[in-house]
Amino acid sequence: MQEWIIAMLVISVLLLLRDMAKTIFSEMKKSAAALDYDRHPQKEKMQRYAESFQKLANSFYGLPGRKDYLSSSEIKDLIEESRERVCRRCHLSQVCWTQHYPQTYQRFYSLLRIMEENDEEKLRKARADLTGVCINQGKLVQELQRIMDRERQNLIWSNKLLENRIAVAQQLGEMAQLMKFLSKDLFDMTEVDLQFSEEFSRKLKKHHMKARKVWVLEQPDGRQRYYAELCTRGGNCIPASEAAAVLSEICGCRMAVRADGKTLITKEYGVIGFAEEVNFKILYGAAKVTKDRETVSGDNYTCAAEENGQFFICLSDGMGSGLEASRESEGVVDTLEQLVGAGFSGETAARMVNSVLNLKNRNGRFSTVDISIIDLYSGMCRFLKAGAATTFIKRSHWVEAISSTSLALGLVQQVDFESSTKKLYEGDFLIMVTDGVLDALPGEEPEEIMKEIIMGINASAAQELGKGILERVLTYCEYRATDDMTVLAAGLWRK
Repeated sequence: MQEWIIAMLVISVLLLLRDMAKTIFSEMKKSAAALDYDRHPQKEKMQRYAESFQKLANSFYGLPGRKDYLSSSEIKDLIEESRERVCRRCHLSQVCWTQHYPQTYQRFYSLLRIMEENDEEKLRKARADLTGVCINQGKLVQELQRIMDRERQNLIWSNKLLENRIAVAQQLGEMAQLMKFLSKDLFDMTEVDLQFSEEFSRKLKKHHMKARKVWVLEQPDGRQRYYAELCTRGGNCIPASEAAAVLSEICGCRMAVRADGKTLITKEYGVIGFAEEVNFKILYGAAKVTKDRETVSGDNYTCAAEENGQFFICLSDGMGSGLEASRESEGVVDTLEQLVGAGFSGETAARMVNSVLNLKNRNGRFSTVDISIIDLYSGMCRFLKAGAATTFIKRSHWVEAISSTSLALGLVQQVDFESSTKKLYEGDFLIMVTDGVLDALPGEEPEEIMKEIIMGINASAAQELGKGILERVLTYCEYRATDDMTVLAAGLWRK
């Protein structure tokens, strides 16, 4: 329970940290004074926080590892315990534990190891061998079995606590990395050079705008973001897109106003953010059918454009159907969306969610996760699957299938993602489905039938394609869904 509370607190702090960072960033950008960001005291402070979290994570990793068997010293303690409880009152105790101590100790040791392995055949043979040398054979074996059952249960709980600690350590480590990235984003901005600033101000003046300060922030991918304190020269309001057009002329590439900031320039100075315009856009649509005699679908999905030019798609299928399954998958999707929005990669976010699911007492419940992350600059798409059904890519006259054999989130401590990357081109469609869709198709190779269905639908819109696929699939099960069905289609188009 303590580890679960810690894990939830860690995720809560991460989300609070994101909001706090945005506030600090906003205040910092409003300052007209030039700062030496490399030696900024707040940057150093945040980096010290990150180091502290990393040390805390390392302390969890330094704990004893997983144990599947008892040590020899632990077995010795169990032998002494059983000797005290069974042999102490036996009138032959002196004979067994004094005259024949090595043989007696070895018999106890072997019995406990056999019980630990839970080998019934070996146990029957060992009991038979013990009958001729121990007058309390029945009582002794019963006591040894009781002790071993207790220790086996303690071992299970000990390993579970260890797994929980590792899960918390992973989250603390990820938090440390995020704080390092935030410190870079917050304090590694620099003012543009004088020539750039003067040219930008001169061209803005022609559009009745003026700039007071202009900063640049270089991203890990080499692209640059700009932030400028702008206002209008008159009393009118001007769309920030006009300033973006001016900036595009100077930079030599298309610049766009950041969607998470101000989009209107007024007579009062305000900070406007600009980033390189992406090359593609995603248009998506979904078609869903609830399991027969159910009112709520256990499938949930989310689609979101991130500020770094990535488009995040997630489809989750909760165990079973109905309201409980819907809550399971909805919780997974919402948490993933928040973590990705906070700056985590899709794979890291999914691993953290898996850690939390394992920390909770879920009574064996789990959720599949199907993630597609599309780079809107290059069209590269990364697929992450945990127990998810096959994903399909439709391109002109052929369809490609991307399958997975990994387990769903919440089933194992260290989730094993099936990961692959594909290049998408303009006009390509990405089709993600839950297992209820493929299970409704006949034969041993439902993916091949699905390919034929996809190729047979001539649709130019994602929503139309998803709806057409689901309608064709339903004809195979006489329009009676034996499980929740969801088809999520997304098309890539050049802007």
